[in-house]
Amino acid sequence: MKSKATLKQIAKELGVSVSTVSKALNGSLEISEPTKQRVQEYAKLKNYKPNVIGLNLKNRSTKTIGVIIPDILNSFFAKVFTGIEKVADDRGYKLITCISNESYQKEINALEMLSNGTIDGFILAIADETQKLHQFNHFKEILNEGIPIVMFDRISDEINCDKVIVDDFESAINATNHLIERGCRKIALLSAIDNLSVGKLRAEGFYKAIKNHGHQVDENLVILTNTNEEFNDKIGGFFIKNKPDGVFALDEHASVTAMKLGIQNGYKVPNDLQIIGFADGLWSRRMTPSMSTVSQHAPEIGEVAASLLIDRLENKEEKTPIITRVIKTELRKRDSTKKV
Repeated sequence: MKSKATLKQIAKELGVSVSTVSKALNGSLEISEPTKQRVQEYAKLKNYKPNVIGLNLKNRSTKTIGVIIPDILNSFFAKVFTGIEKVADDRGYKLITCISNESYQKEINALEMLSNGTIDGFILAIADETQKLHQFNHFKEILNEGIPIVMFDRISDEINCDKVIVDDFESAINATNHLIERGCRKIALLSAIDNLSVGKLRAEGFYKAIKNHGHQVDENLVILTNTNEEFNDKIGGFFIKNKPDGVFALDEHASVTAMKLGIQNGYKVPNDLQIIGFADGLWSRRMTPSMSTVSQHAPEIGEVAASLLIDRLENKEEKTPIITRVIKTELRKRDSTKKV
């Protein structure tokens, strides 16, 4: 049995756009007769069958949104999804969710699988590997096909689409200021997400806050890694050797690990060691002592992302400006930092 071709495959083989193939197969007067005949003959040769959900997304709405999440075990992404689901349900849209598992190729596969008439638009956060490789052409191709994308949290400035982000840079400044105001002078910067855009912004905020107070960052107190495993390898012996009195951790793994190791090495939290972590997961609240964290308001991020996408899908105007919405974070003060 011959495999069925897709609009994208036909367009690539003939060196034309997906839009041209679609119009040619529909007999559009905008396409010349020779091109029309060439496309139709090739489609027949390749056993092309139109997608039952809709050949042309501009003319037919599926009322379905594709959501691509890097890591479903990450509580932040799970909370964002609840916000997406709430707005989608309220406005009569269904969701198809794929997990990229931080893989560049799985992200491409998900986009290709869903973009051939299955969904009206995408909401996604970029996979870890994609940001490492700095490869974003697959997003550009989807946008060129007229399928809108809303990126959240992990974004790329190279992609001209709607985005929902948090104030990572400013919130890192505020968190570092809080530690300094509580008497910390040897503040460690710990990260297992240095390869991600959000990790870099948070680190920049930390350096800026230290500089604003007239100090220099002690690089011996900085551990910036790309994975949990790499972080675990480097954190061993850190507290005994460097004796920090404060920790600003840029992700939940780094913050939880720092708290455990600090206590194991005889530090009393918060008297000897104060800690602020990023992301307000269950671990942060359930630890003893409970951890002060920067909360990203994840459900709100999901709600705003879904609203942006659906508003764009339902807007009848051809061109509407690209929007970037910034969600304010909140420093939630718990038992791992000193009270005033």
